[in-house]
Amino acid sequence: MAETIRALLERNGIACDVVGRRDEAAAALADSSYDAMILDRTLPDGDGLEVLARLRAARASIPCMILTARDALGDRVDGLDAGADDYLTKPFDLEEMLARTRALLRRSQLWTPTEVTFGDMRVVPQSSSVFVANACMTLSQAELQIVLALARNEGRVVRRGTLEAAAWGLSNAVTPKALDVAIHRLRAKLLALRSKVSITNTKGIGYALAVSEDD
Repeated sequence: MAETIRALLERNGIACDVVGRRDEAAAALADSSYDAMILDRTLPDGDGLEVLARLRAARASIPCMILTARDALGDRVDGLDAGADDYLTKPFDLEEMLARTRALLRRSQLWTPTEVTFGDMRVVPQSSSVFVANACMTLSQAELQIVLALARNEGRVVRRGTLEAAAWGLSNAVTPKALDVAIHRLRAKLLALRSKVSITNTKGIGYALAVSEDD
């Protein structure tokens, strides 16, 4: 089920990491900043609500949806009282789960449901495409997540680790040069589209978008 949900989210332009235990969830949340969390209650090492309770005790505001087979009224009340923003019981419809996830992401003010723009560049997550004027090119999933992360930071430098996590997730091992190769391909695509947007490099730190006013 977790892999089905991962595939659905990624097809809709939402990068995600999947972990199976409370300790793995705690480690992932400590290492990275997430826009939302989908949390099952029944985990191999205990109740998932304990992960949420610790987050809320630490004043972490990440939106959270409980996704569980526990459908009794008391269970739903416990989940919401522990700090969940939504509670969806199994079995569930995947499209409803996707819509609820989008609602969570809107609460974090980091989700743009249709497109993201920067300079003359327009990125459409649903079609994995980048547009400049009427010209268009298709992006790989890694390229899409990288350019979305850069565009949403509006010219600020995004650290390499943040871009790698957005593109490939914490659970996938990548070579040290994978990000540089993806950036090279993105630069080539923007150049082919004759975009005024370029990708700048702050050596050893990360990348950012810039706009040239030259014709």
